[in-house]
Amino acid sequence: MRHNESQEGRSVRLLRVGEQVRHALSDILMRGDVHDDVLASHTVSVTEVRMSPDLRHATVFVKPLLGKDEAAVIKALRTNTAYLQSEVARRVNLKYASRLKFLPDESFDEGSHIDRLLRSPTVARDLGEGDDD
Repeated sequence: MRHNESQEGRSVRLLRVGEQVRHALSDILMRGDVHDDVLASHTVSVTEVRMSPDLRHATVFVKPLLGKDEAAVIKALRTNTAYLQSEVARRVNLKYASRLKFLPDESFDEGSHIDRLLRSPTVARDLGEGDDD
C-alpha cells in the first residue's frame, strides 16, 4: 500500500474495480459473446464481484434467472473462465489480469428464508404482544 493511500481509499478502489469487472462480465454474458449452449439458454445476473486487495483475484457471485439450473450455469462459467478472464482483462484496464472464481449467490435464498421466518405465525404472535406498550 502506498504511504499516502488511506485504508478507506483502498477499499473504495476495490469496490470501483469490482463494479467495472461486474459490468464487463454482465455485458459479455448479455451479448452472448460466450459460445456455450448452457449460457446461451440462460439469463445470468452477475450480482457482485469482490476483488482481492492486490486486484489479482475476483470472486464473482452469479444467479441464473429464477435460480434455474444453477449448478449447470456455474459449471459452464467455470468451463469458460479462460475466455471470460481474457475479455475482462481487455475491457478493464489493470496491471494484471484478474483470476475469476465463480460462486452462486446465496443472498437471495437467505433473504427469502428470513422473510418466511418473519411471516411465521409464531413470530407474528410475538411481535403482536410487544405492541401493547
